[in-house]
Amino acid sequence: MYGQEKYNKLFRKYPHPGKSLATSPHLTRRAFVNIAGAGITMSWLAGKLPAQTRVTSTPVQTLGKAKNVIFILLTGAPSHSDTFDLKMINGTTPTTFNPATVNNIFFPTGLMPKLAALTGDFAIVRSMQSWALVHTLGQTWTQIGRNPAGVLGNVSPNIGSVVALEKESERQAGQVFPGFVALNSPGGSGAGYFPADYAPMKIFPSTTGLANTTNADGQTRFNSRWAFLHKIDGALRVNSPYGQAMNDYDQFYTEANGLMYNPVVTAAFKYSTADSLRYGNTSFGNACVTAKQIIAANQGTRYIEISLGSWDMHQNIYTPTQLPAMCTQLDNGLSALITDLKASGDFDNTLIVMAGEFGRTVGPLTAAKGRDHLVQQFAFFAGAGVKGGKTIGSTDALGATTVDPGWSRDRIIKPEDVEATIYSALDINWTTIRYDDPLNRGFYYVPNSDQDVYGPINELWQ
Repeated sequence: MYGQEKYNKLFRKYPHPGKSLATSPHLTRRAFVNIAGAGITMSWLAGKLPAQTRVTSTPVQTLGKAKNVIFILLTGAPSHSDTFDLKMINGTTPTTFNPATVNNIFFPTGLMPKLAALTGDFAIVRSMQSWALVHTLGQTWTQIGRNPAGVLGNVSPNIGSVVALEKESERQAGQVFPGFVALNSPGGSGAGYFPADYAPMKIFPSTTGLANTTNADGQTRFNSRWAFLHKIDGALRVNSPYGQAMNDYDQFYTEANGLMYNPVVTAAFKYSTADSLRYGNTSFGNACVTAKQIIAANQGTRYIEISLGSWDMHQNIYTPTQLPAMCTQLDNGLSALITDLKASGDFDNTLIVMAGEFGRTVGPLTAAKGRDHLVQQFAFFAGAGVKGGKTIGSTDALGATTVDPGWSRDRIIKPEDVEATIYSALDINWTTIRYDDPLNRGFYYVPNSDQDVYGPINELWQ
């Protein structure tokens, strides 16, 4: 096994996501509660962080290859050794997996035939390990890039919220979509201590489009009610004598109104039955259709998260309704997404990242014919100039542990490195530290980045 003692020593040195900065400016408790209180329904529509926020960073060379990110979270933790780090175990792995080396990647072509045909378009990280083996903890860790049980864990924003904040200044006039959209993600992390303006707009895609963007009484009646609302209480919300919270609510209403009776909104969030069928006619496929259309609309959304689960297969993993069925959903939806992004020209500026919260045990199945939890896992990258047909790192014969990290830092890859990779691809300095968190500790975009503990996986582009 690769230098585990050296690895443990490195990460034991930096156990916390930030340092105590007692003199740092920050949001007051009252301001924090007021902003959090605005997080209702379309909660991405509210306030900004204080203009006086102090921000520091270390000069770094970012990749700057991506304009957008689509992050696919495989909830429940897929079996890496049955999918993207395939290990054929005699007497265990079904022969129907039909393993083959395609574009230098050993792949289960029988399990995911459409993705097998696209191996030249994606890269796989095989030297990645999670920190935790608890589903909710691992899923949140993957979304926020740090320990959810750490000092700032319960107020840390989703990676998508950081992206939305960083890209706010790049929004163009007339762009009405939120910076961060989450599809099929009822739970998961949100904006943390950031204002609700940067929280994800969470929706479940539908052929009928985005709900509540029209009024049963018609647009004329809606507009008159909107005007009447402002006549009654506009003075209490615009430059409100009751403070910033009421101003934020006015912004909430105004931006929500921008989504009403808007043909661009209808086109992006509504799709045909034919498109749904082409993407697999599943909730995941529908999310992929919607993500593709949101990217094409170019209305200000820069980060899209899609959830697909459950991969938690402790029993009967190879029965048709388990791993084969989940892989079919993934195969249909993701392959169509990649194909359509390539056709539209958006593949070159959209980074697709996919990972679960951890992996699953390897070799022969358990007595229940399933696989239990294991820290070893994979991550998938495509688009935005990622060199396809390659793998980063390798595992032992069973896939139990990393034997070769396969990248310049010469250690196991962690979720924080994936986070740094996303920021770097978007031309965001991953070493940024914001001194506005409510606990006076300094919020690191990537934990301990001032100590160069984590960093982007640049080998994906080389």
